[in-house]
Amino acid sequence: MRSPSAAGRNRLELMTSARGSRRARKHRLFCRYEVEIMKKTLVLIAVAVPTGIAVGAVDAVFGRVLLYLGAVRDAHTAWFLPFLGLIGALMAWAYKRYGAGCENGMGMVFEAGHAEREAIPLRLVPFVICATWLTHLFGGSAGREGVAVQLGAAISHRIGGWLRDAESQRIMLIAGIAAGFSGLFGTPFAATAFAMEVLTAGKLEHRALLPAAVAALCASTTAGLLGLEKFSFPLAAAPEWSAELALELTALGIVFGLTGAAFAFCLKRAKKLAQNRLKNPVLRALVMGAALSAVLYLLYRGRYCGLGTNLINASLAGEPIYAWDWALKLALTVLTLSAGFQGGEVTPLFSIGASLGAALAGHLGLPAAFCAALGYAAVFGSATNTLLAPALIGAEAFSWAAAPHFFAVCALAYAVNGGRSIYSGQK
Repeated sequence: MRSPSAAGRNRLELMTSARGSRRARKHRLFCRYEVEIMKKTLVLIAVAVPTGIAVGAVDAVFGRVLLYLGAVRDAHTAWFLPFLGLIGALMAWAYKRYGAGCENGMGMVFEAGHAEREAIPLRLVPFVICATWLTHLFGGSAGREGVAVQLGAAISHRIGGWLRDAESQRIMLIAGIAAGFSGLFGTPFAATAFAMEVLTAGKLEHRALLPAAVAALCASTTAGLLGLEKFSFPLAAAPEWSAELALELTALGIVFGLTGAAFAFCLKRAKKLAQNRLKNPVLRALVMGAALSAVLYLLYRGRYCGLGTNLINASLAGEPIYAWDWALKLALTVLTLSAGFQGGEVTPLFSIGASLGAALAGHLGLPAAFCAALGYAAVFGSATNTLLAPALIGAEAFSWAAAPHFFAVCALAYAVNGGRSIYSGQK
């Protein structure tokens, strides 16, 4: 017979061996899982390259035509602005007759991102492009990023569907959002962050980082090569840090955050009110568009039409800015979008923030261009309920040396916006 001590040693050896085998199996499974993840990521990166190129090319065509149409409208405002209501009614009829559901394009993007929709119809792309061109040609106060994000998402989500994997399709959707934003604005780092954080507030989609970054870089490069210029305004040296500057940046962050939250709140309420009072979208666009055309013309003959880049340029160049420019641009953009016109909100938000910052600069004793740049980024961040994207867009468009200033102000704006967002589909 074996001694008890020998039997105990045997059992101990068997248990140790079993534990070792289990650890080895777990290690092998983990390694296999990591290899699969790496393979999937490499496939997504490879697919992100042509996706980014395609989206960047469409962005370039869309963006260049839009700028041309804006210049034509500015040169002949009195010819185009009176017909805003009629063209709005025509667009609403076309959406109702041939593009049912496409009028809520950003809603489709968020539904697809949250796996609540299987596909984004490609007919969305020509509808939103043409509707945005017409909105701007006839003087509506709207943006352009809605088109870029929607076309990027529609193209990439369709490509992601060929991979037959729900997670890959979601990652490609995020990459498409990044490509669309980057191709139009030329800010790949901000676009990557925006795509990763916009679907769900407070959550970053880390798995999408590399495909989104590759798609954004490809889209930005392609759009630039095809002649779409990136907006940039190099700032002079940022003010040196001090207790006084910290207090001033705190005040700016709070004001910009409340402004972005007010825009998101007013847009939501105005859309709901317009839909309840004028249930027929054709009649809504006709009536509200006609009223808007009169107001837009009476207010400085079209100063608040279109993207609002005139206010951005004036704010940064030290040209005259009225104290009420930001408020009128906010109100008229809200009314334009609630009437059913297409385009988006981001560039008007840049305009609102820049003109508000320039108006506040004199009261704080800070350079006007510096305050305008901070407002450009922070109001956008507050209204979209994002944190990293606005700080990065400030650094990319104005100055990497001022990145800490942008981050501080954008963080405060993000903190005080109360969780509001212009995107109703954001969770």
